[in-house]
Amino acid sequence: MTMRQDPLGPGAGSPSFPVPGAAARFPEPVTPPTGPEEPAPKATKSAKPKKKGRSKLGLLVGVVVVIAAGGYGAGLLMNRSDVPKGTTVLGVDIGGGTRDAAVNKLDSALAKRSLAALPLTVDGKAASLKPDKSGLSLDSQATVRGAATSDYNPVSVFGSLIGKERVVEPVMPVDKEKLADSLSRVAGTSGSLREGTIKFSPGKATAVHGKPGRTLDVTRSMAVVTRAYREQVGAGTSKPVSLPLTEHKPEISDAEVDRMMKDFAEPAMSGLVTIKAGTASIQFGPDRSLPQILGVKAVGGKLVDTYDLKALESLYGSTFDGVLITRGTGEKTAVTPQDVVGALREALRGKTAAERTVEIKTNPN
Repeated sequence: MTMRQDPLGPGAGSPSFPVPGAAARFPEPVTPPTGPEEPAPKATKSAKPKKKGRSKLGLLVGVVVVIAAGGYGAGLLMNRSDVPKGTTVLGVDIGGGTRDAAVNKLDSALAKRSLAALPLTVDGKAASLKPDKSGLSLDSQATVRGAATSDYNPVSVFGSLIGKERVVEPVMPVDKEKLADSLSRVAGTSGSLREGTIKFSPGKATAVHGKPGRTLDVTRSMAVVTRAYREQVGAGTSKPVSLPLTEHKPEISDAEVDRMMKDFAEPAMSGLVTIKAGTASIQFGPDRSLPQILGVKAVGGKLVDTYDLKALESLYGSTFDGVLITRGTGEKTAVTPQDVVGALREALRGKTAAERTVEIKTNPN
């Protein structure tokens, strides 16, 4: 029998009562557990099949290692010479022999090339540079020393077995100071720049005022010439190298040229000067001797007087033979061109005949 619930809910004070005609409901029986569940049996792992051919692979690797080691050893034996076989410098094979032999091979092939004049052009004008006079050279000894090193790199060793080339760069030292000086002299004869100076000719001194223009860019030219020289040594020939130019103003101003004319050049060329030493004396004049001796050069934006010592010595010849000068050390020595220049520099600025006569002191102390 089913009990009807009180519509007011439990606790409202009305008891539950059965509903007529309803079937009775009883709780279902509960079956107690019989014990812990046993885990499902695990699947049995199948045994891995043994790989076939492993022993053959190991044998093959071993054979390869033995062959490689043998080849490496053979390569080392073949390269027991001072200079490894297959070594080349600028295309010249110097390998497979002693260092001396390598130097001889290099010199035989490249010595003439390394001394050949390098053709240049500056502002369209032809010029040239002698390497041995300009700080450029090929150092065969240093090149071979660098090449005569054992190379244990397996790639290089095996390469020697198959005749692979081993390229070594040449040692080509550059005396930058010497090269810059040579290029500056080239610039002095090329380009459109005119520097302020003074020219001495028979009977007169002439002021030459400077003019802006293009001149050699020495720094950039050094790099260009160094590359061109290397190419010439390697190839044996070289096309004229066009050197870079730069716009430049004269170092010496017009005012400086005018000052030097007034202070030195005009007085110097105004008449004869007499130089004495002991009982000997000689005169130098503006018509013949002084133009051979005198010059000027730029130093720090100023012009200074210069003297051609060889020309001076040739002009006074044996005049002062037998005249000895007591030096600061007490030693007595013959008159030198420098002694004559010291007296000449003073005499050239003189205005009177007396001022233009100067004696070299034989006993300054």
